[in-house]
Amino acid sequence: MSAIHPKITDVLTHTFKVPAAEIHPGSTMDSLEMDSLAVAEFAVLIRETTGGDRDFDQLPKDATLADISRFMDTAAGGARVGGGAAMSNAR
Repeated sequence: MSAIHPKITDVLTHTFKVPAAEIHPGSTMDSLEMDSLAVAEFAVLIRETTGGDRDFDQLPKDATLADISRFMDTAAGGARVGGGAAMSNAR
């Protein structure tokens, strides 16, 4: 797993109070019961925590935490992760 995964876990457990036992590489924002506002806040917090500037709108809505980790690890302008529709803040 990527070096970003512990940071994702930390944000989810401390900010959003997601139980650590529910956080797996295959978890999605939907499976963690994150609503659209929480997803938007999560994206901002991860960018701030990692110093990254990646646009989460490029991720598919059904992106897993492993997908998000890889996405944050890739160089800017990299290929889109997954094949679904872009992750949006609307449900």
